[in-house]
Amino acid sequence: MNALPAIAGREIGAALRNRWAAAAVLMLAGLALAMVAVGGAPFGPVAASRLAVATANLAGLTVYLVPLLALLLSCDALAGEAERGTMQLLLACPVARWQIPFGKFLACLAILAFAVAVGYGLAGALAARGADAAAWRAFAVMAASSVWLGAAFAALGCAIGAAAPDRAAAGAAAVLAWLALVVLYDMALLGLLAADAEHAVAPGLFAALMLANPADLYRLLNPGAAGPEGLEGVAAAMIPAAMAAWIAAPLAAASALFYRREY
Repeated sequence: MNALPAIAGREIGAALRNRWAAAAVLMLAGLALAMVAVGGAPFGPVAASRLAVATANLAGLTVYLVPLLALLLSCDALAGEAERGTMQLLLACPVARWQIPFGKFLACLAILAFAVAVGYGLAGALAARGADAAAWRAFAVMAASSVWLGAAFAALGCAIGAAAPDRAAAGAAAVLAWLALVVLYDMALLGLLAADAEHAVAPGLFAALMLANPADLYRLLNPGAAGPEGLEGVAAAMIPAAMAAWIAAPLAAASALFYRREY
């Protein structure tokens, strides 16, 4: 297990040199601050606090931006090193094969968590005036689930990077995965909801379909994110299990693919 911090630290150093980490932090911080600044204060007889509005806006931003960043970052961590020829040097070190994708996943998770903490922390501080405890709880749930969303897609990106023959193929597969899971899947689910005028489809099926996609699972946790509304058929006990499965299953697949691959 001692090799994991070393591999993660090595990958974080590479991300710093390649400016991946700086790009992730600047992108999240810049867009988060821009959304809070231009969002303005809410108005009306039942106006919410500025932090509540910021939380909803940031949730809508996160569900599209964080998965793409996580996929590209984690795909490049494996496929990029293989293409540069440095993977053979890493494999020559006394490390178990499964530790390499796990260590790179931990590095990607650390970069994404730091980017969320900096970007959303600054945005929360800017919108903090007049916020109550409920608004702060919603903001904390949004920030924590944003890190989880990045972890789920980073794990998926590691599996893609372990299977792709080169960086170009890994990048293309990452974009296709993002398009399928974040954009097209939700559109198909909304179409199914709209077509089911007579409620012929069991609510449990809709719940299962939302749990089967990390982006929609994030939307369940953050009602402010654009997408289908949270369904009453989703048992609260099923959500943590689905969250854990969306990290464990892709990581297991990444480890198995990496173990069988020849470099």
